[in-house]
Amino acid sequence: MNRTRPGVLPILIVAVVVAQCIDPAAFAQLAGQPGAFGRMGFGARGMAMGNAMSAVPTGDLASYYNPALLPFAATRSGSASMGILSLDRSLNFLSYAMPLPPKAGLAISVINAGVSKIDGRDGDGEQTGALRTSENQASLGFAIRFTPVFSAGVNVKLHYYHLYTDVSSTTIGFDFGTFYMITPELGAAVTVRNVGSRYKWDTGPLFGQNGQTSEEAFPQLYTAGLSYQLDDSLGVIDAEIEFSNKETILARAGLEMTILPEFSARAGIDRVDLKEKGNGVKPSIGFTFRKPLGGWTPAVHYAFIIEPFSPTDMHIITVSVAF
Repeated sequence: MNRTRPGVLPILIVAVVVAQCIDPAAFAQLAGQPGAFGRMGFGARGMAMGNAMSAVPTGDLASYYNPALLPFAATRSGSASMGILSLDRSLNFLSYAMPLPPKAGLAISVINAGVSKIDGRDGDGEQTGALRTSENQASLGFAIRFTPVFSAGVNVKLHYYHLYTDVSSTTIGFDFGTFYMITPELGAAVTVRNVGSRYKWDTGPLFGQNGQTSEEAFPQLYTAGLSYQLDDSLGVIDAEIEFSNKETILARAGLEMTILPEFSARAGIDRVDLKEKGNGVKPSIGFTFRKPLGGWTPAVHYAFIIEPFSPTDMHIITVSVAF
């Protein structure tokens, strides 16, 4: 007789809860809605600036924040990021972006997140081995610059969540974004994220006739952002406000200063709750060191993010190259 099967349901419940809590602040702000890993940000630059990046058309661009920014990319760039998180969580990013002259841009990105070392037990409480979950998002972004000052773009996102042995979900969702350059210094953006994004579950392969099917829709996020380029390329100030179909209202802001041509410093604040006045605020700081080498510019980026509901804080390390 298979003794591990009676304990599968409790294990699944625990795994779902842990996976949804991969970002404790996101859990507090959006009531444990699915896709929390996709609301944490992307890479060290964006996360150090409070994730207020939807209207920033300069530097290394990630379509995660707004695909409409892609035609403004000055060079091709690639990056890889690794997160150091508490509670046996993992968070990793890959990105490649390039302009498509004369009026378009393209990007490919991957987010990988998960929780490991989950204590698996059967119905009798006996240990069955360590378990882990894995959430993944692959994205293809494309945008067109319809005029010198206006662009629009879309991300097509493939979601894959491996929860347990025969339980997984693969679905597709979309992000849409626009960007308008009001003046050479001032930019504005509007985005809609997670359109159609959802997890679809079928536990029939695991429980047979007792299995069930269900769907969990990601919260849709609506963002309006502004950025201002400081004089003499000294840096950029950015801020945005985010609404959701779950009736949350969040604000975030960031600052990037170019101290030297080879060194930039950043600070930001994320998840400022304007409605419930919750305590999930996430301050952050970071820096970039870059050194041009011929036609290539490699760089190392770092972000330190305070997680209010975590025993330790988050570190994000990104290596990138522009060429």
